Amino acid sequence: MAKKIKTLIKLNIKGGEANPAPPVGPALGQHGLPIMEFVKAFNDKTGDQKGTVLPVVITVFEDRTFSFIVKKPPVAELIKKALKLEKASQKPGREIVSKLSNAQAEEIATIKMDDLNTKDVKQAAKIVKGAARSMGIQTE
Repeated sequence: MAKKIKTLIKLNIKGGEANPAPPVGPALGQHGLPIMEFVKAFNDKTGDQKGTVLPVVITVFEDRTFSFIVKKPPVAELIKKALKLEKASQKPGREIVSKLSNAQAEEIATIKMDDLNTKDVKQAAKIVKGAARSMGIQTE
């Protein structure tokens, strides 16, 4: 018999850097989950992506056990990494901080394809370019 799902918790945590402090501790604690067990499992699984923000979906079961899926980094993180930026523009639309080429947009789209709602690289690249523009990055 399948376990009954109690809830889903969605968090963004830096790879290999989860700790019991907020947001992780309170989010898991309110459902009575073993916080350190999750922290250890997450850090073991994501140690190779240290410092990159990763979305994680934690499935909480009624018997206080859990499972989790780590997704690909958000598009904004991938754009910043590709362009070697610390942060996006403070005034997107008025201040341009960098330029994203078509090749870079398609490369990011390919990496993120599983999480986007399209199977076409050209369409996915448009999604990436839209995100880039909202960060104050010029696109080709």
